[in-house]
Amino acid sequence: MPKVTSLIVPYATYLRVYEPLAAFPEPERSQWTDYARRTDRPSYQDELRRALADVAPTPPVLVPVHESEDAFVLDVDGVVCVCPWRTRLRGWLALEELDEELPPPVMDAVLPPVLRRQAAQDYERWLAINPDARPWIRTATWQVPINWFVLVSDEEREYDKGASADSPPVLRYRTPMVQARRRVARGLRALREAMDEGPLIDGLVDVGRWLEEFHPRSLVELDYGGLVHAVPAGTLEDDHSAADVAAGIAALRRGDGTAAGEAYARLVERWRSVRNLRSAN
Repeated sequence: MPKVTSLIVPYATYLRVYEPLAAFPEPERSQWTDYARRTDRPSYQDELRRALADVAPTPPVLVPVHESEDAFVLDVDGVVCVCPWRTRLRGWLALEELDEELPPPVMDAVLPPVLRRQAAQDYERWLAINPDARPWIRTATWQVPINWFVLVSDEEREYDKGASADSPPVLRYRTPMVQARRRVARGLRALREAMDEGPLIDGLVDVGRWLEEFHPRSLVELDYGGLVHAVPAGTLEDDHSAADVAAGIAALRRGDGTAAGEAYARLVERWRSVRNLRSAN
C-alpha cells in the first residue's frame, strides 16, 4: 500500500465498534486473525481514496461491486479486536440517508436516478440473503451527533495536535462496550424523565440498539475524523463536548433545568461555526 502523501478531507466523523476475534464465526475468524498480522494494513484515508475513486468516473460507481476485505485493528489489553470496513453495506446505507437529506433535483443531478434504482435493487437482493447484516462503522458529516457523546467520557478523550500535513490532528474517544451501554441506559432514563419523546431520545435509542448487536468485550470509538480540519486548532484543543453532554444529563437527573440548559448552550455555541461551514461557498 503506497504511503499517503496528501490529505483527503471529507468532513466526516465516525462511530466504530472493534470486536474481539472470538466474536467472529469461522472461517471469518481465521481470515481476520491472518489479516491482523499484516504490517501493510490500509488507513481510513486509504478507504476514502478508494471511495472517491469510485465516484469520480462517469457514470459513478455508487456502491462497490464487491465487499471490502479490510478492517481497522486494535490491541485492547492484549486482545486483538477488528472493525470491518464493510464499505459496500455502508454505501447502500449512505444512499438511503442521502435520499432524506438532499432535494430530488440535486440528487438527480449528482447521482442519476437509474443508478440509484439499480443500487436499491441490488441492496434488496443482498439483504434478503443477509437479513442480520449491520455495519461496524457509523458516519456523520459536518457534526458529531449529540447522542454519540453520551457513550463516552471526557476522561477517555485523546487529543493529538498533529505534527505535519501528513500527520493531521486527532481527536477521539475510546471506551469499553459495557461502559457505552451503561451510559446509554442512564442517559435514556434521565432524558425520558425530563422531556417528551423527540430526536435526541430517538437517536439514543437507535444507537443503543445498534450497540446491542456486538460482543460485550468490544471497544467503541468516537473519532472526529476529517472534521478536525474544519475546526480551528485552539477550538479543537478546548473541545470537551462529551463533558458538556455528561454535565447536561447529570443536571437533568437531579432536576436542575438551568444547568442542563447551560450545558446545551455550550454545545450549540461550539458547533454553530462548524454547521455554518456546511452551507458556505
